[in-house]
Amino acid sequence: MSYQQELDASKNNPEGFWREKSKALEWFKSPQKVLTQDEEGIHHWFADGEMNTAYMALDHHVENGRADQPALIYDSPVTETKKTYSYRELRDEVAQTAGMLKKLGVEKGDRVIVYMPMIPQAAVAMLACARIGAIHSVVFGGFAAPELAVRIDDASPKVILSASCGVEIKRIIQYKPLIDEAIKLAKHTPQNVVVYQRPQAVAELSQDGDLDWLEVVSSAQPVECTSVKGSDLLYILYTSGTTGKPKGVVRENGGHAVAMKYSMEAIYDIKPGEVFWSASDVGWVVGHSYIVYAPLLQGCTTVFFEGKPIMTPDAGAFWRVISEYKVKALFAAPTAFRAIKKEDPKGDFIKQYDLSSLETLFAAGERLDPPTYEWLNEQFKLPVIDHWWQTETGWAISANMRGIEKMPIKPGSSTVPVPGFDIHILDDNGQEVAANQQGNIAIKLPLPPSCLTTVWGDMSRFKASYLETFPGYYVSGDGGYIDDDSYLFVMGRTDDVINVSGHRLSTGEMEEVIATHPAVAECAVIGRRDDLKGQMPLGFAILKSGVETDQADIKQALVQLMRDKIGAVACYKDTVIVERLPKTRSGKILRKTLRQLVDGEDYVIPSTIDDPAILDEIHQIL
Repeated sequence: MSYQQELDASKNNPEGFWREKSKALEWFKSPQKVLTQDEEGIHHWFADGEMNTAYMALDHHVENGRADQPALIYDSPVTETKKTYSYRELRDEVAQTAGMLKKLGVEKGDRVIVYMPMIPQAAVAMLACARIGAIHSVVFGGFAAPELAVRIDDASPKVILSASCGVEIKRIIQYKPLIDEAIKLAKHTPQNVVVYQRPQAVAELSQDGDLDWLEVVSSAQPVECTSVKGSDLLYILYTSGTTGKPKGVVRENGGHAVAMKYSMEAIYDIKPGEVFWSASDVGWVVGHSYIVYAPLLQGCTTVFFEGKPIMTPDAGAFWRVISEYKVKALFAAPTAFRAIKKEDPKGDFIKQYDLSSLETLFAAGERLDPPTYEWLNEQFKLPVIDHWWQTETGWAISANMRGIEKMPIKPGSSTVPVPGFDIHILDDNGQEVAANQQGNIAIKLPLPPSCLTTVWGDMSRFKASYLETFPGYYVSGDGGYIDDDSYLFVMGRTDDVINVSGHRLSTGEMEEVIATHPAVAECAVIGRRDDLKGQMPLGFAILKSGVETDQADIKQALVQLMRDKIGAVACYKDTVIVERLPKTRSGKILRKTLRQLVDGEDYVIPSTIDDPAILDEIHQIL
């Protein structure tokens, strides 16, 4: 079936389309009602099916010939540790950890916060919750205590599962003091905090309810999988909210499993038994979907990497992992590739490894800018695939469907809508715009399987945030356009559009221009407040290592580039050369914080920021 046929089938008969896809999974009781609506008018997929996600991801494979196949490869350059788990070994550890949770009184529907670094026990914790029907909420390890406290109060977990520390390149972050402080700040108190002790920093277990993970799990009995409904929740994952209070995106078991399984072959062209590596963290949605659940549901081998693209030990870290484990496809954020490009612009490290197993590079998390795409393409001579998705959807909204039909690549585009996503570009009045015209990216309801069905505990906020702007549509919060070939170009968050003398200009488009300069490794553009024109663009640029060109010449060249590519209407005059840009731990540039800093506004240092000191550095430069 061609891509167009697949897309048409998903639009013309969504229930029939997704019923067929659901048959690829091992249900305890197959769903009879594929798509239903509740009293709030919200759509649910496979609500009456009976299943268990951990069973589909582990037990099913153990029972059907994959017991001895590697399921998870743990590689930690920061601790010089490597370990491989077979499907049987992972199933057994998950079953025993699930028994530990049951022993602590965790039941179906209870919440468990997982506050852990990138160690195998994080995946085990998530799957153990799924095994007994508990709802996990993973919080990125090392998140500040006030942010953890907000999540404790919102999710009201019965238990927190954690490790004693996270290991970074140059520091060790002790988690237990952060948890203790968060519990003091929170109104809700979990019954237990269970700590997996790491030798790099052993935690003091001195509070009521503190337990040693290995001690408790050693006396627990393995448990079988609990049957849950397709509409029962698998997890809550918090994403930033405009009010400052994070939104708890919820994921239902049935739709999630079907979408994950479908996407592994349809989007990533990965078959059972092959090695897939998503170089992210379990604290983010990418880690949930494509480190833990999707590869295991597909019967693949997933790589669990505790390291960085550079400095662990060098800019060849990714290529070493690919070579060592025969990875077929790598999925990473563009910021990771830019970091590698900055340190190794000529790709010398790439040449040191046998990368013959690698067939495709995937990027997501932010727009893959054309210069980074061109660099990767030049270095690898492989398909470099940008695709676009959100925490709210849990998987790609638009992509190059490699397992269905390998489409031509257009730099700057995330290609075409994934079957199930009916994408429209609307103006601010909700009217559809013409091809090649920018507007709001919206998705016609119903959303396909795996997308959020509410915000945890706050249906009114869910509707206000996503459904009420354009009735009948989910509003993505991103702007962009669809070209004459139906390719989608995502140009950034709608609040990253700047208004210069009444002209709406995309910062993403300006960044694309700046990034073409041969001296620029990475950049960001924001709209600075201007009394005359409303806003004026201000660029921030990081230069490649070893650049000897005078900075004044580079700045002038960027002004000319902007005039040549966008025109005088852009009014681009200023570039600030910086060593680093403020980013989230997942690699997204904090443009809003930069804008507030430049405009002299009060701002809250985001909990997701990788290193708050960067803001002070930029303030001093300004």
